[in-house]
Amino acid sequence: MKFTLSWLKEHLDTEASLDTIAETLTRIGLEVEGVEDKAAALKPYVVARILTAEQHPNADRLRVCTVETGAGAPVQVVCGAPNARAGLVTVFAPPGTYVPGKGITLSVGTIRGVESHGMLCSGSELGLGEDHDGILELPAEAPLGQGYALYAGLDDPVIEINLTPNRPDCTSVHGIARDLAAAGLGTLKHATLPGVRGEGPCPVEIDLSFAPEDRQLCPLFALRLVRGVKNGPSPAWMQARLRAIGLRPINALVDITNYVTFDRGRPLHVFDAAKVSGKLTVRRARDGESLVALDGRTHTLTDDTVVIADQAGVESIAGIMGGQASGCDESTTDVLIESALWDPANIAQSGRRLGIITDARYRFERGVDPAFTLPGLDLATRLVMDLCGGTPSEAAIAGEPPESERIIDFPWTEVRRLAGIELPRIEIKLILETLGFHISGTGDRVKVLTPSWRPDVEGKADLVEEVIRIAGLDRVEPKPLPRLAGIGRPLLTVMQKRTRTAKRALASRGLMEAVTWSFVPHADAELFGGGGADLVLANPIASELSDMRPSLVPGLLRAAQRNADRGYPDAALFEVGQCFATDQPEGQSIRAAAVRRGSATLAGAGRHWDGSAKTVDVFDAKADALALLGSLGVPTGGLQVTAGGPSWLHPGRSGTLRFGPKSEIGWFGEVHPRTLQALDLKGSLVAFEIVLDALPLPKHKPTKAKPTLALSEFQPLSRDFAFVVGRDVPAGDIVKAAQGAERKLVAGVEVFDLYEGTGVPEGSKSVAIAVRLQPVERTLTDAEIEAVSARIVAEVSRRTGATLRA
Repeated sequence: MKFTLSWLKEHLDTEASLDTIAETLTRIGLEVEGVEDKAAALKPYVVARILTAEQHPNADRLRVCTVETGAGAPVQVVCGAPNARAGLVTVFAPPGTYVPGKGITLSVGTIRGVESHGMLCSGSELGLGEDHDGILELPAEAPLGQGYALYAGLDDPVIEINLTPNRPDCTSVHGIARDLAAAGLGTLKHATLPGVRGEGPCPVEIDLSFAPEDRQLCPLFALRLVRGVKNGPSPAWMQARLRAIGLRPINALVDITNYVTFDRGRPLHVFDAAKVSGKLTVRRARDGESLVALDGRTHTLTDDTVVIADQAGVESIAGIMGGQASGCDESTTDVLIESALWDPANIAQSGRRLGIITDARYRFERGVDPAFTLPGLDLATRLVMDLCGGTPSEAAIAGEPPESERIIDFPWTEVRRLAGIELPRIEIKLILETLGFHISGTGDRVKVLTPSWRPDVEGKADLVEEVIRIAGLDRVEPKPLPRLAGIGRPLLTVMQKRTRTAKRALASRGLMEAVTWSFVPHADAELFGGGGADLVLANPIASELSDMRPSLVPGLLRAAQRNADRGYPDAALFEVGQCFATDQPEGQSIRAAAVRRGSATLAGAGRHWDGSAKTVDVFDAKADALALLGSLGVPTGGLQVTAGGPSWLHPGRSGTLRFGPKSEIGWFGEVHPRTLQALDLKGSLVAFEIVLDALPLPKHKPTKAKPTLALSEFQPLSRDFAFVVGRDVPAGDIVKAAQGAERKLVAGVEVFDLYEGTGVPEGSKSVAIAVRLQPVERTLTDAEIEAVSARIVAEVSRRTGATLRA
């Protein structure tokens, strides 16, 4: 919501400064997003006259001008504008001035051998438009030396506030002034709005063609005909205000509706009466009907959309945008002014479906003041008569305004109970009455009647919010929390602890945390196991973010690629967040996932002159996954790693982590080339994903005391074994078999060699492992070592069919 300071002061009698007004707006909940003060930016620019304009001696397209600036002797300026000529009144910028349109600061310079002391400016160079064909041309009577911002009326600051959806009353300058008056910044000007006496009935009939259950779609519709208008440009003051808030003036009739929309929060629409045939019918659109709207686009309508139609067809999309066919232009002589009430939910749904964003929709979907429907029509009619002339008819009215006011039983002590602040009753009453509430009764409880423009106030708590908002939260006395008698019990759930631990663990492995959208394109959702109809968003924030994500990986993959596109190819990212398998609570899960790209391994990333930097592979993803499980305290003794994973992973370079055949907890591996192609990704990419909800719960220990550290004083020893085994036997089965052969002595097993070729039978492979033995009670003898080695060989042979390689 934008408005100018002078516009605000038409509704608020105040002497407060711009800074005070901006600070107060934010304090009372109308957050100021910015203040645009063009007067300060354009302060150095002055009105000047060109006395002489001679051809530049060394350039055909340049002129050497003598400029009278209204202060001191004339100055010499070199100018390349085609319209620079003697006698022209224009805008001059002296040396030291910042030029916003060019992003430069002027200085005294020499152009083709001729000194130039400043610049003659175009509108685009001042940041006031796209006109750059020549320098500005001002009337001959413009006062020399006067600041251009003051002369052009650009000295009116523009304030922009960010409105929350529950404050429809502040979508108008009048409503904002009301809030500032309640905050003590001045007095609200209650300008009387006299009614309009029409001459004869409105000749156009109104038909609210709705079934009884649909009457809320348009409870009230008012229409008035004004004959004999002369449509043309709106007055300069109105055009200046509309331009200041970003609206383009069109003609007086259209500008009046835009002005009333922002001034009073009452959207209106005008029809050229000569282009309307028969009566106006307000109804649901018929499937397949279309309308060429004022934005020049053809919109196809459904029966969920409310329209205003005549005998020829649809003339306007109700509460959103009018049609081009019945629009007002310079030839309009008779105008129909419409002021109506529309259902906020229906307007919001229709606007989203059609993709139309207008100031009218913005207000109707939040709720406009129903009591101002007819006064708004009279206000617009009066402006039309003042600016365009004409003779008005009586207003034609169909329907009746809904009951919008409510009475709230309000005890004064509620302010203290809910807000923790003690305010005098007289102050509470003054705040509420200044905001438009009516209070009746005496004693400890009163009756409060809400105003028609506050549909968001429904109960006692809302009234307290209004009081504390205006009185100021800084008046709430700070008090320390009472000290607890004992040590509190832990409040974090198992899942909360897991998510925090997972983030710390993954960050410690050189991964950067990313926060990606919970929504993905439909194609991505299908690629990663989702895409069901129950997870398609009814109102996506962007057309491509249409589905709830089934996995964290697609968002991380695209983030890694974006980093690569911007010169950071070695990305290592992780995320802990929610994924969705169904739209039911049980279909949601918390997962931890990570992606590594290029040479972003744990050892480090980036190329090196000795060529030692390797690209990431499946084992980097596996190491990250196992490290995460270890940090979460998940017992990995029964963890199974099986080959293969989801379809988006490479089938031969991926694995699935599980505790039993039906208990999958995650997967890891290289991303499938088909997935890379579908997502338009390049480079080496590996990923893992762990479902934190699927991990076994930790065993509750009776004490938090850590077990005694047991370190053996005996020297460990290592023995190497090379087994010949079938090519399809996983090396992990050999490792597990060796670990289980002698659990008290075997402290670790590692695979250090894999060989296929000469000396190994066809269809087999040689897997070499190093087994570390750690004595606990005494040093092992050679015989004991040989016995342990024999048991390891026997156990591996029994479980995998392997034979010891000669």
